[in-house]
Amino acid sequence: MSTTNLKDKVVLIAGGGKNLGALLSKNFAVKGAKLAIHFNSDSSKAESEATLAMVQSLGAEAFLFQGDLTQISRVTQFFDETIAKFGGVDIAINTVGMVLKKPFSETTEAEYDTMFGVNSKAAYFFLQEAGKKLNDNGKICTIVTSLLAAYTGLYSTYAGAKAPVEHFTRAASKEFGSRGISVTAVAPGPMDTPFFYGQESDDAVAYHKSASALGGLTDIKDIAPLVEFLVTDGWWVTGQTIFANGGYTTR
Repeated sequence: MSTTNLKDKVVLIAGGGKNLGALLSKNFAVKGAKLAIHFNSDSSKAESEATLAMVQSLGAEAFLFQGDLTQISRVTQFFDETIAKFGGVDIAINTVGMVLKKPFSETTEAEYDTMFGVNSKAAYFFLQEAGKKLNDNGKICTIVTSLLAAYTGLYSTYAGAKAPVEHFTRAASKEFGSRGISVTAVAPGPMDTPFFYGQESDDAVAYHKSASALGGLTDIKDIAPLVEFLVTDGWWVTGQTIFANGGYTTR
């Protein structure tokens, strides 16, 4: 994790209430940041409230925001409420994603629309809103997936909907760079969280564990320091998608 002191810096995290987002919330709290923590649904409310209590116990000023970020008005509201409470936003991180493992021939139009709404549309307008409202020299990072470098079936809508975020990242970094804003994406391998297991059979889990060169699934503790570096000391990296997966895929 970066040694940078983030006292009085404002960090906004979409999906910040659980899994990787919760770990990032905790780590930024330890560094003195003020936190705006988003969660989507009632099913993650209790976990997000526990994350809020944890960061507040560490001395951080923080609040929770619930909203469906496929509704662009909610993205706008999230940023606006953060600015109203804390005076601005310095770092914006989007960990939101939704996975679907399903044969191409069986995917419905509704599933396609949902997957692209969560993984692509929400990511685009999150970047747009961050570009409009971040303080100068701010930092933006989006979580994508190492499946972008995989040759595989069954994840057409998940990897397909995350793929545009690579170009969104490049375009945003070029357009926002004159204000000193860096924009990056991080592509983890399959992470050892409930997000992963819901779609996978035991055989598939065993395969994913064996597929990385370093062995095993990606641990959120191996991803959080990279994200933290990119939005602090590593700000000079911009427009890039960083594949962090223990050798699960590469390109």
